[in-house]
Amino acid sequence: MLQRRTDLALEARELWEETAEETTKLEGVKVREETREGYQVTTVTIMNEQGAEALGKPVGTYVTLELDGLLRREEAAFSRAAGALSSCLTQLLHLPEGASALVVGLGNRAITPDAIGPKTAEYTLVTRHLVEQVPEHFGTFRPVSALAAGVLGTTGMESGELVAAVVEKIHPDCVLAIDALASRSLQRVCNTIQLADTGIVPGSGVGNSRAALSRETLGVPVIAIGVPTVVSAGTLACDLLTEAGRADLDPEALANLGEDLIVTPKDIDAHVKDLSKVIGFGLNLALQTGLTVEDIEMFLS
Repeated sequence: MLQRRTDLALEARELWEETAEETTKLEGVKVREETREGYQVTTVTIMNEQGAEALGKPVGTYVTLELDGLLRREEAAFSRAAGALSSCLTQLLHLPEGASALVVGLGNRAITPDAIGPKTAEYTLVTRHLVEQVPEHFGTFRPVSALAAGVLGTTGMESGELVAAVVEKIHPDCVLAIDALASRSLQRVCNTIQLADTGIVPGSGVGNSRAALSRETLGVPVIAIGVPTVVSAGTLACDLLTEAGRADLDPEALANLGEDLIVTPKDIDAHVKDLSKVIGFGLNLALQTGLTVEDIEMFLS
């Protein structure tokens, strides 16, 4: 039977519930739902190895922010989305005042569904050099650096190698890594942001996984921020058959035909631009407490 592919812990839990017996309890996993700035937030905490095995994800906390209002262009949708993301990020960061951060934009800017990381780096308020060189004006800012690591095919170096080298040189107190993910559902593509304190595997969203970025590999906490920009054709076929009431059909043949095929929205360029800005501003609000969206607009202009 086809393994439905997803990088979202929320969807991994849904898949487990679909296949489990009604009386079976999901051990080792805690779920909390709430609303922030008008957006749905679901926190999935995998507490032990039993929960990790059930969901196929490492032990840790996964926060999923659903941005329906942003797609509908509701009033103040952007500022509310950035504020909600900032709030979610703050609960994972636990950074003391003055601690430094490295923002890493993973992915290939030449491939639109994989460009979410590099484009987010463009919206990041970079302050490390200003804090060091002009402390009389920027001494109250958190030192933040940014790196768009590129991909092996264009740099000849693994993203993990580049990030590890930079971490060793500048010694940030944490790394925030942004990358594209894969979803099992078209409804969540470009409509969801997942934050996790477990690190990230670059390229996983487009099926080209590389070396992991994590506390174990870098020596500092790594917060992963991912946006599902694609869904695999096999997973999509499986879900469409289920929605059509044909769950009895085995989609294995379709899955094999579309094994290397991924699906993304036709207006993916607009989605990536919007979501990159939301993530960038959310990061800035979380890292530079006291700033507003208007302040960030001014600094980046």
